[in-house]
This record gives sequence, structure tokens and C-alpha cells, in this order.
Amino acid sequence: MWADTETSVDYLNYSEVAELVSELIANPDLLPLSLGVFGGWGVGKSSTLRLVEAELSKTADRFLLVHFDAWLYQDFDDARAALMSVIASSLVAAAPEGLVQKAKSLVGRVNKLRALGLLVEGGAALAGFPTFGFANKAIAAASDLLTGNVTKEDVDALKGAGKEIQDQSKGLFNPAEKHEPPEEITAFRKEFGEVLAGLNRTLVVFIDNLDRCLPRNAIHTLEAIRLFLFMPNTAFVIAADEDMIRHAVTQHFHNPSERHVVDYLDKLIQLPVRVPRAGVQEVRAYLFMLLASPSIDAGGREKLRLYLIDKLQQSWKDDNDFKIDEVLSLIGKSEDIELRRALTMADRMSPMLAYSARVQGNPRIVKRLLNVVRMRAAIARKRKMPLDEAVIAKLALFERCTETAAVEFLHDQINAAPNGRPDLLARLEAAETPTELGELTPEPWQKYADVVKDWIGLEPKLTGIDLRSAVYLARETVPLRLTAAALPAKVRIAVETLLQTATVSSRGAAEAIGTLDGGERVLAMEQIIREMQKDPAWERARSDFRGAILLARSSPEAAKQLRRFVEALTERPAWLNAQVRNEAWMV
Repeated sequence: MWADTETSVDYLNYSEVAELVSELIANPDLLPLSLGVFGGWGVGKSSTLRLVEAELSKTADRFLLVHFDAWLYQDFDDARAALMSVIASSLVAAAPEGLVQKAKSLVGRVNKLRALGLLVEGGAALAGFPTFGFANKAIAAASDLLTGNVTKEDVDALKGAGKEIQDQSKGLFNPAEKHEPPEEITAFRKEFGEVLAGLNRTLVVFIDNLDRCLPRNAIHTLEAIRLFLFMPNTAFVIAADEDMIRHAVTQHFHNPSERHVVDYLDKLIQLPVRVPRAGVQEVRAYLFMLLASPSIDAGGREKLRLYLIDKLQQSWKDDNDFKIDEVLSLIGKSEDIELRRALTMADRMSPMLAYSARVQGNPRIVKRLLNVVRMRAAIARKRKMPLDEAVIAKLALFERCTETAAVEFLHDQINAAPNGRPDLLARLEAAETPTELGELTPEPWQKYADVVKDWIGLEPKLTGIDLRSAVYLARETVPLRLTAAALPAKVRIAVETLLQTATVSSRGAAEAIGTLDGGERVLAMEQIIREMQKDPAWERARSDFRGAILLARSSPEAAKQLRRFVEALTERPAWLNAQVRNEAWMV
């Protein structure tokens, strides 16, 4: 099994992108700089950030590196305040003795602005961003939040700034004129610049998981970034799905024009860099690394990694492919039959994983597919099922590259066939021409005719194999069928938020549900139930169940799903009974 997390070890030749980003940051003539590392879910944005950090760390005395996970603060803090606090605290930790007090003053100013609830509204407006009255709302509540050093003069100044912000935001993305920011923000920027100058290092802030946040948090984080831009010796590296950020702008600012949405992000990101999509050779190299790593030591893994990266970098040349025999010889595993068989399987699967519309070379999907295969193979061994791992892999690949209806049709064919050997597969594998294969492809598979053509040709052949145990494994491990990756992006983000619901009054959870329509709430409940099924520990109250309850309250159809799930639990702990006792959908 392989961990589904970002890594600072390059398996996909992303170092070329990381080196480019590092060179841009290291060029003082380009500072201050905001740079976007763009790509879809699972393509390797977070890993690219890690590689950039590793590259900059080679000259650590030149840089102060700060990490900010936007999603981590989604339901626990104001995203703007959180980012400012993280940066200010990092400056305190790095400041020499003569700068410590000035750096600590930054932390105090952040707390002061946090108490006032305004933070970067004035700075955002100064930069030309709309604030839509958020400042005014914060000021209305300021009297209840005043603490510590906040004075009446501060409140008066911020009230005046709030009125100016509200007036200038009437023209969406087109403020009539610029106004001075609140006094505290001016002071914060001044001290921030002085501390940076005293450190004589470039501040590099890595913003990750922005596209996993709800629109409000995503936009607030971007506003906070804007507060720091155009300060000397700063660089912001923002990893995000570009489409999701544009969606957040659209949702947060109530359907502005397409031009304004594009302008918003382009105004913030000076240099966009896109993580390249993995092709066949990259997928092959990635699979080879994953499959070989468990059987070799750290030295062997690094030798293989460098060999494969070199091959990828030289792939534009003729006859520069890497072959299984060469790989096995390099790591001293020429006689390892099991590893040879696994690499052969990877060789055959790579084109489908690279070209399939439902995978497109996505490293996270590839890794999850391998984890599904390994888990099913482990269960098969424990239960003494006569099922080869290559057969499991081939069927899991079909699941990944098609859809539920196509998979269920295959399972029905297997279950209805004598001894689990369907004639359909035998006929398809015996077809002699693409035309004949196309004519034999059943209607539920016609949508994926190209996938079926490539899949049928993969080894091993399935004719004559009893596949009933494979169907059993697929259905028993249904939570592992990778369905989350195929969800609409906003449903996936909502599910991720609901799974982390801290309380039943969670504002983040309520906003997540509010982004979904009726059908999407049913999809979200299906995914939450799948995730809950993975964890059998029900001794204590669970955040995922809290999220499910809130979702059930918003949709009668989703409520029916949760009720069926609850009623199917063999043992219901007291805390769970207490939570559902007064829910209308349980009556």
C-alpha cells in the first residue's frame, strides 16, 4: 500500500517545474512576486510545492519559508487573520535579537485587527478588490469584540474606512476612486517591511489547498495575500485548481461577468505555472517506482528514481525507452518473478491510465487504483481465493475507466454465467478485428467502446477464469472504488468540509450545504456514507456523522439514505441514539 499524501521525492519529473519556480523566486529583479501553481485535483500541486521548498532550502540563508494550509483553518478561524498570524509568527521565530520586539508588534497588530473583525478589508479595497459591505458588518459587531489595546480612536477610524469601502464597492471590480487604508493596516505594512528588511531574506509563503476551501474562505485568503503583495522581498506561491478559484469568485461575488472573474485571478497571480499532465512514459515510470519500492532499500530506490527521471528527461530522443529487464537489472531483482509480473502488468495498464478520460494520467488516481488492487489481493490471499493479482488489477482498471452502470453490467454477466465464466468476455477476447469487436460490444458498454477495445486486449485474458470471487471483492470493497474522484468538484469540496464538521452549528458546514442543489446533496450523502463505512469505530461522537445529520436536515432524499445507514448499524452507541432521537427523518 502507498500513502495518499504529497511527497518531496520526485517520481514524475516535476523537478523541472520546481526548478523553474525556484529560479523565478531567487531572482531579486522579479520580487515582489505572486506565482500560481495550477492543476486539477491530484495532479501533484502539493508535491510540486514540496519540491520548490527543497530546492530553495539548498540556500536556506537567503529565504524564510512559510507554509499555510488554507483548508486547515476553514472552520476554526478567519482565513485572513490565520494567514497574517502564521506569517507574523514565522517572522518572530526567525528574527534576531534586535528585531524580536518589532516582530512581536506585528503579532499584536494582527490580534488587534482580528478583534475588530476587519483585517484586510481596507487593504483589499485599496488594491481595487470589492468588499461588498463586509467591513461595515464587522464594524457593527466591533463593540462586542473590543479587547486589549483597541481604542475608541481605532473604532472611529475603522468606521470611517468601512463607509469608504462600502461606497467604492458599489461598482463591481471597478472602484470609483482609491482611499487610504485604515491606520492599523498602514502600520502593519510598515512594520512588516521593516522586519523583512532587517532579516535581509526573501519571505516565501506557500499557500496550499486553496481550491478545497469554500468560496468565502478561498476569497478571504486571496484578499489577505493581496495585503502583502508589492512588499519588498516577498514571494507567494499559490497551489490551486484554477477553475475552482474562478468558481469561488463567481459564487462569492454573486455571478459577476466572465471578464471580471478572469481579471480577479489575473490581477492576483502575476505568473501562472501549470503542472504538466502525465503521459504514458510518466505513468509507466510512476508505476515502476511504486511497485518496485517495497522490495528494495533506500539506496536502490534512489538509484531507480534517478534512472527513470533521466529517461523521462531524454524521452524526446529516439530509442530512449526504459525496459523491464533494464530496471530489474539496475536494482538487482532480475530473478524476482513477482516483481517482473507486476511491472509487466504496469506496462500494459499505462496507456489506458494515461489516455482514459476518467484518469488522464492523474498520479493520485493511479496510486489509489494500486491501493485498491493491493487491498483486494490481500483479502483474496487471506480467504484463499484462486485469483491472480493481475486479474484483480484488470477488473479494477475497468471500474476506474468506465462508470457504475458498465461495471454492474459486467458483474451481472459474471454472476449469471455458469461457474463465473461469462460468454461475453470469451466472445470479445476472440474477436479478430476491431470491427468485429465493436459489433460484439454490448449496449451498456458502447459509451466506452474505445476503453473496452484497449481493455479486452490487455493480459491476462479472462476467458475460462471463474470471476465470481473478483465480483465479491469489488462489492465488499465498494468504499474503495474511487468514486470521490469522479464527483463534481463542488460536491467533493462540500463532502470534505462535512466530514470535518466540528459542531452541529458549524457555519462552514452550513455554507457547504448551501452550495449544493437537491441532486448534489444526494450525491454528497452517498459519498459521506461511503467514507463512514470505512471507519468501524463508533465508540465516540464523530465529525463525519455530524456533517451527515446537517445534510439530512436539508434534503428529504439524503435523509432517507442516512436513515437506511443508521438502521443497518448492528450496534448503535448511546451518543448516536441521542443525536438522532429528535431528528424528523428518524421518526
